[in-house]
Amino acid sequence: MKKKVCIIYNTSKKDAIKFYEESKEFFENYDIDIQSEVEGSDFVVVIGGDGTLLQASKNIANHNKFVIAVNMGSLGFLTDIRKTEAFQVYKDVLMGNYKLEERHMLEVEVRGEIHTGLNEVVMSKGGILQKLIRIRASGEHYINTYRADGLIVATPTGSTGYSLSAGGPIIRSNLDILLITPIAPHNLSTRPIIIDGKEEVTLRLEEEGSAFITIDGDDAIEISKEDYIKIRYSEKKLRLVLPKSRNYYSVLREKLKWGDKIC
Repeated sequence: MKKKVCIIYNTSKKDAIKFYEESKEFFENYDIDIQSEVEGSDFVVVIGGDGTLLQASKNIANHNKFVIAVNMGSLGFLTDIRKTEAFQVYKDVLMGNYKLEERHMLEVEVRGEIHTGLNEVVMSKGGILQKLIRIRASGEHYINTYRADGLIVATPTGSTGYSLSAGGPIIRSNLDILLITPIAPHNLSTRPIIIDGKEEVTLRLEEEGSAFITIDGDDAIEISKEDYIKIRYSEKKLRLVLPKSRNYYSVLREKLKWGDKIC
């Protein structure tokens, strides 16, 4: 039976469109069927940047497909295969000569409805002029009540996203943890905390008024004091093909310019 590949690409970038055509031709030369839907494919190729993969990650994880993530710009934390090495990676995958890394996904329950994310869940105040909000966070036990602009609950993958900008630590992507990072807390001694990934985190607004929940930056959900937000690891995972030329630390050094003279 012929293999099938689903190719997802950033349609707003000319170089991504061009590389899609080149990738399509490559797979057709190897007698691989090209399709636009993840379902029914043997594996997925994503061409773009971290944002392109982030948007596609839920669908890919839902169908339990592994993904070759090709970056079209500067090296990404998720899309860490350069286009100059992509065709060799394609060949390796077709020959079965590759390794996968699994990334945890989040399952977020809001008013009985289940949402899925890869990076983080953010509870935040409604606008820049709104006063600080009070957020109660509990895991296996009560953790803290945060008075802040908001609170981030991130996966290890999400530790290099919004949480990093808010002062959170970088967490190696294969660890089973959750990271809780306050956004502009009122008390400067309130710091990020790492908890066991087996715990379910519950967030609740502790005062009248409203706040918003966003998952991977998508679709703000307005919540009130009556709502309980439950966050836990999903059974689904995103599986990424690892580039042979780099490892997690080399990506960090390159992406964050560690060791470079920046002034």
